Amino acid sequence: MGFAECSWPIWRVDDFTHCFQHDYLRVLLPLIIIGLSFVRLVIQNIVRAVRSKSPRGYERILNGGASISPATHTELPREEEPVSESEDEADLTIGGGRLALVKTTTRGSIVQADIPQAQTLSVFVEELAVAGLVAINTAALATGAYDDDRRRMSAIAGLVVWVYTLLLTSLRLFLGNTQWRVPRLWNHTATIYSFQWLFTLVIFRSALIHPASHLAQSLVIAEFALTSLLFGMAISTRKGNKTILLEWEDGIEPGRENLASLFSHYTFSWVDSIIWAGWKEPLTMKRVWNLLPRDKAAAVLASYRQVKRTTVLSLHLVKYFKGMLLAQAIWAAFGGALAFAPTLLLRQILEYVENPSIAPRNVLWLYVILLPVSDIVRSICDGQALWIGRKICINIRAILVGEIYAKALRRKAAAGNDSTLGAKKKKKKKKKRRRRDEEEEQGVKKKGLLAKAKRLLGLGKDSDDKKADANAQGPENKDKKGEPDEQANLGTIINLMSVDSFKVSEVTAYLHFLVAAAPVQLLVAITLLYRVMGLSAIPGFIVMALLLPVNIAFGKGFNSSQKKIMAATDKRIHTTNEILQNIRIIKYFAWEHRFSKIVDEKRRAELKALRTRYIIWAAAVAVWNTVPILITFFSFLIYTVVEKKPLYPSVAFTAISLFMLLRYPLDQLGDMIAHVQESQVSIDRIEEFLSEEETEKFAQLGIDNVDENGNRVIGFRNDATFIWGSKTAVKEDGTMAFRLLDLNVDFKIGKLNVITGPTGSGKTSMLMALLGEMTLIKGRVYLPGGRSREDVRPDPETGLAETCAYVAQQAWLVNASIKDNILFSAPYDEKRYHDVIVACALERDLEILDNGDETLVGEKGITLSGGQKQRISLARAVYSNSKHLLLDDCLSAVDSHTAQWIFNNCIMGPLMRGRTCILVSHNIPLCVPQADYVVTMHNGRIAAQGTPQELVAAGKLPEDALPRESAPGSAHISRVPSRVPSSVGEESGDTLVVNEADPDAQQTLRAENAKKKEAKKIDAMEEHKAVGSVKWPVMKLYLRSMGGWWFWCLACVVFTAQQLSGVASSIWIKEWSNQYTEQEEEKSSREAVLLFNVNSASYSAQTLSPTYFASIGTWVRDRAGFVSAAASADADGTPEVNVQYYLGILALIGLAGAATALIRDLWIFFGSLTASWKLHAGLMNSVTRAKFKFFDVTPLGQIMNRFSKDLEAIDQEVAPVAIGVMTCALGIVVTVVLIAWITPGFLIAGVFITLAYIFLGAFYLHASRDLKRLESVERSPLFQQFGETLSGVTTIRAYGDERRFIRDNLARINTQLRPFIYLWAANRWLAFRTDLLGDMVAFFAGVFVILSLGKIDPGSAGISLSYAIGFSENILWLVRLYAVNEQNMNSVERIREYLDVEQEAEAVVEKNRPESGWPSRGTVEFVNYSTRYRKELEPVLKNLSFKIEARERIGIVGRTGAGKSSLTLAIFRALEADEGKILIDDVDISTIGLRDLREAITIVPQEPTLFMGTIRSNLDPFDLYTDEQIFAALRRVHLIQPDEMPSASTGAALPAPTTASSSEQAADRAASDQQQADAIPTNKNPFLDLSSPVTESGNNLSQGQRQLLCLARALLKNPTVLVMDEATASIDYATDAAIQETIRELDSTIITIAHRLHTIADYDKVLVLDKGSLVEYGHPWELMKKKGGVFRGMCEMTGDFVGLRQVAREAWRKKVLVDVGDEEEEEEEDQRSEGSSGGEEGRRQEQQKGVSEEQPEQSAFEDSAPSAGQKP
Repeated sequence: MGFAECSWPIWRVDDFTHCFQHDYLRVLLPLIIIGLSFVRLVIQNIVRAVRSKSPRGYERILNGGASISPATHTELPREEEPVSESEDEADLTIGGGRLALVKTTTRGSIVQADIPQAQTLSVFVEELAVAGLVAINTAALATGAYDDDRRRMSAIAGLVVWVYTLLLTSLRLFLGNTQWRVPRLWNHTATIYSFQWLFTLVIFRSALIHPASHLAQSLVIAEFALTSLLFGMAISTRKGNKTILLEWEDGIEPGRENLASLFSHYTFSWVDSIIWAGWKEPLTMKRVWNLLPRDKAAAVLASYRQVKRTTVLSLHLVKYFKGMLLAQAIWAAFGGALAFAPTLLLRQILEYVENPSIAPRNVLWLYVILLPVSDIVRSICDGQALWIGRKICINIRAILVGEIYAKALRRKAAAGNDSTLGAKKKKKKKKKRRRRDEEEEQGVKKKGLLAKAKRLLGLGKDSDDKKADANAQGPENKDKKGEPDEQANLGTIINLMSVDSFKVSEVTAYLHFLVAAAPVQLLVAITLLYRVMGLSAIPGFIVMALLLPVNIAFGKGFNSSQKKIMAATDKRIHTTNEILQNIRIIKYFAWEHRFSKIVDEKRRAELKALRTRYIIWAAAVAVWNTVPILITFFSFLIYTVVEKKPLYPSVAFTAISLFMLLRYPLDQLGDMIAHVQESQVSIDRIEEFLSEEETEKFAQLGIDNVDENGNRVIGFRNDATFIWGSKTAVKEDGTMAFRLLDLNVDFKIGKLNVITGPTGSGKTSMLMALLGEMTLIKGRVYLPGGRSREDVRPDPETGLAETCAYVAQQAWLVNASIKDNILFSAPYDEKRYHDVIVACALERDLEILDNGDETLVGEKGITLSGGQKQRISLARAVYSNSKHLLLDDCLSAVDSHTAQWIFNNCIMGPLMRGRTCILVSHNIPLCVPQADYVVTMHNGRIAAQGTPQELVAAGKLPEDALPRESAPGSAHISRVPSRVPSSVGEESGDTLVVNEADPDAQQTLRAENAKKKEAKKIDAMEEHKAVGSVKWPVMKLYLRSMGGWWFWCLACVVFTAQQLSGVASSIWIKEWSNQYTEQEEEKSSREAVLLFNVNSASYSAQTLSPTYFASIGTWVRDRAGFVSAAASADADGTPEVNVQYYLGILALIGLAGAATALIRDLWIFFGSLTASWKLHAGLMNSVTRAKFKFFDVTPLGQIMNRFSKDLEAIDQEVAPVAIGVMTCALGIVVTVVLIAWITPGFLIAGVFITLAYIFLGAFYLHASRDLKRLESVERSPLFQQFGETLSGVTTIRAYGDERRFIRDNLARINTQLRPFIYLWAANRWLAFRTDLLGDMVAFFAGVFVILSLGKIDPGSAGISLSYAIGFSENILWLVRLYAVNEQNMNSVERIREYLDVEQEAEAVVEKNRPESGWPSRGTVEFVNYSTRYRKELEPVLKNLSFKIEARERIGIVGRTGAGKSSLTLAIFRALEADEGKILIDDVDISTIGLRDLREAITIVPQEPTLFMGTIRSNLDPFDLYTDEQIFAALRRVHLIQPDEMPSASTGAALPAPTTASSSEQAADRAASDQQQADAIPTNKNPFLDLSSPVTESGNNLSQGQRQLLCLARALLKNPTVLVMDEATASIDYATDAAIQETIRELDSTIITIAHRLHTIADYDKVLVLDKGSLVEYGHPWELMKKKGGVFRGMCEMTGDFVGLRQVAREAWRKKVLVDVGDEEEEEEEDQRSEGSSGGEEGRRQEQQKGVSEEQPEQSAFEDSAPSAGQKP
């Protein structure tokens, strides 16, 4: 027989054959290994040599002719490009010598080199040990200790191997720290040590049992000792034994994973320290380690973007991650194969126990030892596969979120329609089969164990976490006529980021089940089954094969039900979100109960879909339970009845065990297939979004704003025409989107340019077109905005850069401090910062706010008033170093004297010297006279342009637009005043005037401010994280909601019955097996062990199969049932036993068990649905009836989180997990009882193992609970930044600041992934340790079997063992599910928090209801009224007493913060009285119900709030009025002109609406008819059609149109008392004048809070408030005559005192009908004393009264918020 030709089998009785040991283990295999090592080294060095010779590539320079594409703006910022973390540490060498790094700092991080302990010493010890091995092999060769030739050969081979290894070790020792070192040598030596140890181990055992000679035995023992030393060193020193750079970024501790040894890596011991930290005290983000450098988002994205994408996204990702996926698959395949090791080992043990004479005892011990060892290896394999999966998962999440974010920054500003992502793909034929997966809106939770598993582990949560705030309007987006002009809306994009990217990344974590683990397990199981049962296994296979499509069907049913749930949830969340956004108006109008009903309907639909899903789930579990029964029944039936073979226990129970094992891979396959299909849908949606049109901004603006002649230009040339959306898009009614037509403008660079025109004429659109945000149809646009801000260098003289700053009409702020918003990451310059704050009148506000400029603005600026937001936004633009500022109506939200101050000190002040300012404004008298250039807009066209003088001369502007020579402040002010006068600014509590000449006062003031800042910043918006375990009252709340005591009695009965069915089947099997045992005692010992086999088999398969998680309940029972079936028949004994009888009863018991499980699941699900309904109803009621202040301090996002995330957990997570917890707990009780009954001896081991588990569980729970909570909390900032960016994308692009936001986004991705990945590390840590303990149980059970043979009857031993093994698994699941249950209860806890918020008074007080027509007169009387916001604060209204007579019009004025808005809140009882009372028609309003009060009076709020829907649904949400009434209201507010006819929407362009004197109207009508004749395109009025859409928050209407619509809504109610809170601030003066006319005609008591004193100058009375007290109350004319009066002072501040006086005097005359001649002399005196300052201006103002400016007309798309027409 030649070399390596050994006869089969190589295992004989108790050892391997000599031939195998020497030819293979000593010669062939070791030589193959060093051969591979050598080849690898040679190739590696050749590649290195080639690389070092090749020249470095070029870097492109960003300048000159480089074309600018949107992508360059969203590249990774330079400094974010990752620190390369190459394996070969090339970056640690300097000038040939190895660099010893101390802590150094880069980019705010501390870098520290971490050197492994005894780095050189360990290599030296290795060197000695290898030398020893060389010596041993030399001795063996010399003495011929291995005698024959073949053994000489083995000594020579040994010598070759160890000499080669000695060479490698020497290279590591001597060249390790020089420039000639060879990289990755450690990997080679470690591999050689590991394999050599394995080979020597076998030889060592052989030498111990069969020593050849004393010398040979001694040499083998010595060799084994040294090899073990080397192997031990290899796995316990750090991987590569190399120095590692640790980066302490912002003081966050770096991750420990790359410091781990192989041993620590495989057992997850490196996680110990974070778990220990979490055990000592709750973890905070500061204490969670950082990600490894290569896992940080920037590093992952940088490497991903270097790979060019040539295929579809899904394949591209697979290609990119191929290395990791392959490694994952290899680990998984090994793990899958090893799952069967226990089954096979037990079979072997059985044979020896049955007949000990066939082999020595040592073999039995070998098997019992291999039992836990093989399972530990399997556990390591599964652990590594899952861990690699998690790494891929975080990398994919970083890639997808990063790409979606970058794309969002590059997308077009607004398109005509919302696209339905995922719809296009379906049109392709090959995708037909997925037609139903239409718009996969959300993270679908599928059936199947995988899903359930993931849910149970809290994984499923990630995948669909969070529609929070992403009210996707998915299902409602009907695909329009297929025009190309479509774009994903904001909700959909947030979904892509929060749901789809999570779903895709989630599936990658488990791909190895589909690709490797399941197929390998199927293959092995089928092979083994066939060997055990022959042809009878086939029916089993058939049932199994049928199970696969059933599983897939369940998966699909699950998906479709999940989609229905998602669609229903979306609708509910969308409605809830709108209600909460507009909660103030809903409360003012007392609509809570009506809106609650709408939400309840939506909730009903949602729970109905949820019920379907639960039924499918329960059915799936039931099928899962019945399958093993069916299989066992059919296979055994054919085996005994058809084939007529005797059914021996070794056959029966090995077969049952294998069938049990086979269920898992089949279930996983079905599940994973459904899963992968689903994430395919998600990835298609992401891909579709990534290929959407990008902004043309950079193409339109180019690199510089230089024209053909080389001059710098800002403006439009060549009849520039723009449209919103795509060039050809036509809406359904045949009209086009809003257009700007034929623009030719050259704005004056470095000067003030004003754009003016009526509401809806296209002013905002013009700014947008300048910024490149609209679609250019023809012509050219010039503005320096094409380059990224970071690439533009400021001019060294002026410090200004050729960039833009932009202030949107609706201020856009980021959720940071006021200071951060103003700096917008520009460098801080104290003097400039102070000047900007003074110029923007912000100083007073900052003094009043608790934390000064460190106050957090909250999301969407929730903590600030409208005026403050606007001024901070302005301050940001002025502070920036941009040379060109675009300001969109930034004066409308502030009162008149503040507007005056800002205009003089900021827009005309020194900060703006030499800067271009393009200002959109309605305030002609204030802005136009100072302007250098004026453009007036009209319906999308330029009506006139030129200097103010030219336009006044042409009659296009009123005369008060002429520049005033003598007026002070017309020239630029030379310096910014050092303080804002007390009358300017907002929200001031007490007036603080500091004399400029008094430096001491200023000092003290500054000191006070500094003190304020030192006080800790409190983030009102911060979401609190619960600490510690969930308290009992929370559990009680949930259990109570599920049902009363009867519910729980029944539940207990069902659970117990279900557990008992398992025990019954075990006992039945024991009886059956004992039938045989009585006949043949000796063989029964074999059965006892077989049983073990069954159990252990299924147990090991499940230990880590994630799919398996959710079926715990079932599984525990199966284990109890079938598994213990083992003790049944006999190996070759008597088939007289009535097999059919036993099989039949067994099947019945099994079916009964499955039935009780079905009932149990359905019963708990029924309870859970009840609880869901009750908790939601309670939450909705509690939140809508909460006091106003609750909404002031609680961000919308947090409330929405309760309604989305937390409710979802309660709906979908709590019940299945609770079932699992209860089942495991019961299973443990049953186990303990059974074992104690049969073998009390085993309890001793049980106690210790239980203690170890409790210890482990407690450790794990602390850390995992905190990590899970942190992960949830950190998700909010990521989503919130996403939403924030989407709404401010035009502003970000205008500033050219995309890269900075990308940097911020990457940082947030990292922050969110940190707790996520370490939570999974903790899970793997727990899984490995529970496996280890479980293997201890298996080992002791085996030992127990060996020691106690013949002492108990085998059937009982079988039950005891099967339960003993199930025990460890039950405890593992109890720990895990308990942890998940706590997390879910955390949701209940968060909801409970909101169930207890302070409530408003009763809606209806039955005994005190006012009569039906109340209030009929409309008198309002305050009697000694005081109130405050909170008990600890000062009163905001102090002892007010005054009376408003019926039908009077009252203006309320006062500096902002004087208590004007508090007064309105008091009338609506949003603030309750501290003392005193308010009477309306003599009824004390504090005694009646809130609904009765609020339905009787009406308010038009300051912030216009609209709902998504149509114009009709906004004006009349509950269908109480006719169309005629609604059109009448629209006419009253001039949204429809008298000559316009409401239409069925036709495509004809309608004449432009106008507001002005009739002659102008006539002229205009003629012009418009002419226009129609010439077919010149115009824009259509949307208010003529009540079904015109209103998008979210009304963003498709201009700010002015929204205010008018709110006014129309109030007028519809024909109120007796109407309160108007600055309701016309954004409307042009002409329309405002017309509306005041309408208001005069109303037969109501009107209370107006005014910014524009013009609006109230002719009111019946004016009430002047200051610091909450009444200062003056009387007719405006009387108050103006009062010298030194407060009201008179305010009028003088406006600069138009005379005009106001005249209006007031007219009104007074009409009222008293007397001649006021004698007063005129006084007036002239006054005028003379005032000097000319106000007189000139006043006369002009007068002439202008009644003369309107341009005709306002409406368009649905103009002038709206920052992104005009952009979909919210």
